[in-house]
Amino acid sequence: METRERMPGEETFTRGDRIFRDLEFEIVSGRLPMGTKLGEEVLAARFGVSRGPLREALRRLEGGGLVVRLPHLGVRVTTLSPSDLAEIYEIREVLEGLAARLAAERMSTEERENLKKLLQQHLDLATHEGRIYPQAFGDEDIHYRIASGAGSYLLKRLLCGDLYSLIRLCRYRTTGPDQVPAFRDHVRIVDAIYDRDGEMAEILMRRHIVAARDRLLSSDIKWDQPPEHTELPMLRDLKEITERLRKSTTA
Repeated sequence: METRERMPGEETFTRGDRIFRDLEFEIVSGRLPMGTKLGEEVLAARFGVSRGPLREALRRLEGGGLVVRLPHLGVRVTTLSPSDLAEIYEIREVLEGLAARLAAERMSTEERENLKKLLQQHLDLATHEGRIYPQAFGDEDIHYRIASGAGSYLLKRLLCGDLYSLIRLCRYRTTGPDQVPAFRDHVRIVDAIYDRDGEMAEILMRRHIVAARDRLLSSDIKWDQPPEHTELPMLRDLKEITERLRKSTTA
């Protein structure tokens, strides 16, 4: 069974941090299916903690769109329909395309060199250990690194914070054994950023996200059918922000 990789410095995490990371991994990887009830008493016993750290972790998961609080049903893993996931990819296409363009224009020489080195590390791990991109997290994630290097507080907050857990969930839903196309896309995107070709970096990133969305929509995924589907306010708000960004970049 796949387990979550420990992050550097994790020994300094609070109990709430560790519970959040463990539950986040179980949700995005599908080990906790959509609609699963997350009872506080059961989870507190499982992690051996009081309700305080557990509630802190659940609030963070709720803020990231991975769980919802439903009247009379308590806290449950968020239920996302295929159309919800498709919308997330539409938002990602705009935001990550813009982040790639800005990263090409704004990243320092050292940042671009480090991005190249990170890509090579990913290729080495995939070649020798068979590891795949969804296991990369935070600053070890190519997409996260590009968003961080865009020099935009709002983009970083959205792509590395508010939307990041849902992005990882999408990746688990669309990642198969053949990672060659994704690797090839990442090489071309990083090359464009390294060459400071912002226009090409944006085009390549948008194509990369669209291809992942198309894999999702054409896949044979058997969607969970939990008792109730709840619209995420986060998606509605993000669509409004994305539309504003789209208009500002095409004006």
